[in-house]
Amino acid sequence: MVYVGTYTQGKSKGIYLFHMDPASGRLTPAGLAAVTVNPSFLAIAPNHRFLYAVNEIGEFGGTSSGAVSAFAIDPNTGKLTLLNQESSRGSGPCHLIVDKQGKNVLVANYGGGSVAVLPIRPDGRLGPATAFIQHQGSSVNPQRQKEPHAHSMTLDAANRFAFAADLGLDKVLIDRFDPAKGTLAPTIRSRFQSLPGPGRGTSPSTRAGAGLTSLTRSTPP
Repeated sequence: MVYVGTYTQGKSKGIYLFHMDPASGRLTPAGLAAVTVNPSFLAIAPNHRFLYAVNEIGEFGGTSSGAVSAFAIDPNTGKLTLLNQESSRGSGPCHLIVDKQGKNVLVANYGGGSVAVLPIRPDGRLGPATAFIQHQGSSVNPQRQKEPHAHSMTLDAANRFAFAADLGLDKVLIDRFDPAKGTLAPTIRSRFQSLPGPGRGTSPSTRAGAGLTSLTRSTPP
């Protein structure tokens, strides 16, 4: 089963299901799996029982925030049942991951320029954020880099460090991650600093990581 997230400003209604033939790679449409707003990025929990989606919106619960939706996966039909939604703590969430223990969702808020951790309860539902970090700064492109724009979250193989790529800062920010507590420790933050501008995605000389130049660390890990 393959799930496809979409933007829903047009005809799309949410998350769509396809069946894949692993031998040929052929995808067969199987209809709408769940109705939800702007599920632009999806992640499946390690136990394959739950799916999590960003809702890339600018307002949720009366605040300037997007949302993260939790769904239960029907193992027979592939249909998704909404369990709950929680604030992503920043507008325009665009990327998320589930940690390797299946205990937390880590989300990057593009519009808000921030990252957050939401705990996963035993029934797959999400709890309110247990960690939140607001990025600060800017870079050289006045159209796209006047402010931070967190664009992705990634974890290392040991599930100990979270890497947040920020398009607006031309940096990858690194925080120690505690999956048991669902926390990020910016006090030991490190960062990859690129040459100015590659976050905007327009300079051929700095695409595909060519602008990456140095690693700095505020304190020892």
